[in-house]
Amino acid sequence: MKFRLTKLAVLAFLTAAPAMASELVFPSLSYRTGPYAAGGIPYADGYADYFTLLNERDGGIGGVKTKIIECETGYNTEKGVECYEATKGEGALVYNPLSTGITYQLIPKVTADGIPLYTPGYGRTSAANGKVFSNVFNFPANYWNAASLAVNHLLDINGDDLQGKKVALLYHNSAYGKEPIRTLEELAKKHGFDLTLLPVDHPGQEQKSQWLQIRRERPDYVLMWGWGVMNQVAIQEAANIRFPMENFIGVWWSGGEPDVLPAGDAANGYKAVTFQGVGSEYPVFEDVQEYVVDKGLAAGAGDNIGTALYNRGFYAAMLMAESARNAQDIAGNVEITPANMRDGMEALTITEVRMTELGMPNFGPAFSVTCENHGGPGTGAIQQWDASAQTWSLISDFGPSDMEIIQPLIDADSNAYAAENNIELRCN
Repeated sequence: MKFRLTKLAVLAFLTAAPAMASELVFPSLSYRTGPYAAGGIPYADGYADYFTLLNERDGGIGGVKTKIIECETGYNTEKGVECYEATKGEGALVYNPLSTGITYQLIPKVTADGIPLYTPGYGRTSAANGKVFSNVFNFPANYWNAASLAVNHLLDINGDDLQGKKVALLYHNSAYGKEPIRTLEELAKKHGFDLTLLPVDHPGQEQKSQWLQIRRERPDYVLMWGWGVMNQVAIQEAANIRFPMENFIGVWWSGGEPDVLPAGDAANGYKAVTFQGVGSEYPVFEDVQEYVVDKGLAAGAGDNIGTALYNRGFYAAMLMAESARNAQDIAGNVEITPANMRDGMEALTITEVRMTELGMPNFGPAFSVTCENHGGPGTGAIQQWDASAQTWSLISDFGPSDMEIIQPLIDADSNAYAAENNIELRCN
């Protein structure tokens, strides 16, 4: 007997049938070429490998597979914006551009488009104020926290007395490198140390004059806000003038293996701030080996696992995956939108119990994000390079930054931005 489905019957069938969940799309504005590729490659590998792990081991997030869309920026701001425009219509849930310059350009765009922007440890520091920056998140720590954490370490090794000490800041002459200056100026007033500013122009290969000045003025400590080739050159120049490596401290973007390995034994003792765990001794990396590397699915060669920048990209991906999972719970739907993702990020809570469940015990701080605070706890530790073992080790506990100095700076900068852009404060 022949029969024919009416339009209403077809509609009823389609409505009753379970919908096939679409992929959860996480664009990666990566840079695997150019003078900053040494840092961009391991970070992008870690970011991609975590999502691949979730797909292969867990079937995705909430039963929905994840998808990474990589777009090469070359650390170029204009190219980064082009990548954003080219990928935002493909279901993009959140952007993590790994560039302060790109971040500054994307802040108004993502806000208008309703897509969250995640900038862990970089970007516009005052975006930690969720009252002003609705779609930007920079948990668990920012540049101003890093500046304070570096100074806290100097206080620790000087009996809490920096009066009269000379501190030089060697920084990438860009929005990124300039971020810590105001904080360090305020900390210098508070603790009585003298601050010298030494900019290094892009890409950072020429630093002779800066290190001649350091040799001449003999600062007690040098802090570095560098990236890519600038870090390698600076550490080699420090070795050339025999500057004590234990008195040379980089921000977390100046604390990767590519920064120290070219200098060989001369880099021994160099230090850097970090906001996440170091090394490969975490249970989750056994899963990465089994489900990702051994299957030939690693984003790279699989030889960056456990390195500082791989771990940071891996950690960022984990926090975004947990945000997506949280978004699914809040929305009551595994198919989430960018708006849902934003809500999931703003209500994110990371506990040590959850970190342990993920195979990442003590990999990062326990924290909660709120409408008011998109920046997290602002905690960090100091890592030090052992050239003989070719490993980073934590030489301090994770501790707080000086929010008495930092919070007023965040409030002032973010409120000025709100006034300039006619932004009505949220979270009331």
